[in-house]
Amino acid sequence: MAELNRSSTSASASISTASSSSYRTDSGASASSSGSSPSQAREEQEEQGRDEYQHQNHHFHNPEPENQHIGRVSPYRDNYSAFDDSSTAIGDDTWSCIIVVLTFWFFVSMTLILGVYGTRNILVGPNCSILIQPNPIFVQSVKVEELGNSKAKLKLYGFFKSPSLDVVRTWSESNAATVQSDSHMEWIYYLNRGSQVNISYNVNSTGSSVFFIIAQGSEGLSQWLQNPTYPNTTLSWNIIHGSGRIEQDIYSSSSYYIALGNLNSEDIEVTLNITVRAIIYNTTEAYYRCTLTDGDCSLSILFPQGNSVVLTSPGPDQSSSANDWSVKLSYGPRWMTYILGIGVMTVIMLFGFDFLNKLHFGRQNVTSGRYGAIASSRAPLLPNKDDDITSWGSSYDSISSDEADLEDFLPAAGSSVEGTSLDGENSNNTRRLCAICFDAPRDCFFLPCGHCVACFACGTRQTS
Repeated sequence: MAELNRSSTSASASISTASSSSYRTDSGASASSSGSSPSQAREEQEEQGRDEYQHQNHHFHNPEPENQHIGRVSPYRDNYSAFDDSSTAIGDDTWSCIIVVLTFWFFVSMTLILGVYGTRNILVGPNCSILIQPNPIFVQSVKVEELGNSKAKLKLYGFFKSPSLDVVRTWSESNAATVQSDSHMEWIYYLNRGSQVNISYNVNSTGSSVFFIIAQGSEGLSQWLQNPTYPNTTLSWNIIHGSGRIEQDIYSSSSYYIALGNLNSEDIEVTLNITVRAIIYNTTEAYYRCTLTDGDCSLSILFPQGNSVVLTSPGPDQSSSANDWSVKLSYGPRWMTYILGIGVMTVIMLFGFDFLNKLHFGRQNVTSGRYGAIASSRAPLLPNKDDDITSWGSSYDSISSDEADLEDFLPAAGSSVEGTSLDGENSNNTRRLCAICFDAPRDCFFLPCGHCVACFACGTRQTS
């Protein structure tokens, strides 16, 4: 039996009272005019009440199909809404990732242009032979210019392939140096692998000693200057005094510094005789030659096979104390590579996200189909009565089913009331009595289910 709240009770009570009053008045009129038996009069009264009720509630039943149509929501509406939200989110993620990739490529490009292939100054010594092999994908040209007005015969050579490193050149130079207190002196040489350096020294100050080091690159020299007493920052670290000889083999092509350090409180005079056996590149097969005294030297890099560039310097000048030169090396970027790189990465990202979107929506459609099949196979056995407005006020439509159920559940009660009927009715009269008290007739119905199984007094007690 349906349960009613307090507001529904008052409504049902008012409708039921009106129906009961009309029912009883018509019953009396019918009984007095026809003079038929009480059972026939009761049946006629119920038929008349049923007709009146259906006529009064005709406007309520008519909108039923429309209300049901309006109340139903398409099961695909939520899918469309989820599809739109998912599409918007994926679109935002796609553009965000594209922006991130473009930003990343921009920083990579700037790192290559300004960092790896950026402009740099090179300090070269006598008889240097520096091989330059830029990447032809990112570099379009190489430009070398001399800094200062030394007018040294620095030369730039171009090769279709890497030249052979098989030319041996040996030279010696003597340096008489006065190393001031808490200072150092240095000499730079660019040496390729396989070269060798022999140094003989003579510390002229009796009882004094100085640091003698051979450092690879400017970084090695800087580390030694920060901590002169630490030996592991250099290729060769020695404390020299008196006379002696030091030999050092070169295992990698780089610039090397020969330096003296004085931590004493007085100046120290040192004589160095340096003999260098250098391995340099063979320049006889060069297709391009340029001398820096004629101006800047620029060479285009062939694409895609690339080419090699060699920078050389003259031998030491015994009449000059300065045997090192400074040059500026710069690279011309191949802009087409960076532009095409941005375009290619953008296209790859778009195709990748398009594939991921199709894969995602394909899985979503399969999942939606599975859930739809599961939902259709799991339809509820009973509809929700709170949403089903077709049963409102349908008390007379459900009398037959209620009466059949009452006969099944209460057979004994019907037989007991049969003998106590005031009007002498047969056993069918039990179907017209209240299913709770079996005393008063059924003169009310319950909302929203519409069942008519009790009298007004019992129905009020049950819903209160």
